[in-house]
Amino acid sequence: MKLFDIEVDHTTNLLPHGGTVNYYGKILTPEEAIHYLDILLNKIEWKNDEAIIFGKKIITKRKVAWYGEKPFHYTYSKTTKLALSWTTELLELKSKVEQESGETFNSCLLNLYHDGSEGMAWHSDGEKDLKKNGAIASLSFGDERKFAFKHKETKEKVELVLEHGSLLIMKDETQTHWLHRLPPTTKSKNPRVNLTFRTIEEK
Repeated sequence: MKLFDIEVDHTTNLLPHGGTVNYYGKILTPEEAIHYLDILLNKIEWKNDEAIIFGKKIITKRKVAWYGEKPFHYTYSKTTKLALSWTTELLELKSKVEQESGETFNSCLLNLYHDGSEGMAWHSDGEKDLKKNGAIASLSFGDERKFAFKHKETKEKVELVLEHGSLLIMKDETQTHWLHRLPPTTKSKNPRVNLTFRTIEEK
């Protein structure tokens, strides 16, 4: 039971077709969310993200970290990362997400947006390292931010606001048919940390 919050029906699919997105709302108490945000900001081994775009190496203001149960390699934007070992807090959050969603995960890509000027362009998480049509769990901390989906062919859009301590699950053919992004905004002045729990399949 969520006190003082609007009840969210996580069984509702937010996409009209071609995939499944379920929003669980806040799965942590305000105290828990503040506690974990502080730990994530200060104890995660953050690094500026890198990408190769048109043959040129780009360093982002946004910072990332990659953790997993094994030293998994994960390649996206033509760069490869090696997973660090789970922290106690990441394992706690993974367990909570798995309990809520009924899914299992073996890795987590974390993003740190310092304020609303930092975002993420349209993309889909279809890297060959990931389990095909597997679930990706997005756990958000810090400033609320708008999150958007766009169908690759019809250009239909679905938007929602991701709250502090909230969980979003993307699964089935979502990455095949839909793009998603975190648009920049002048309204957000504080950090946002996003954890995306994933399943890497070793070839």
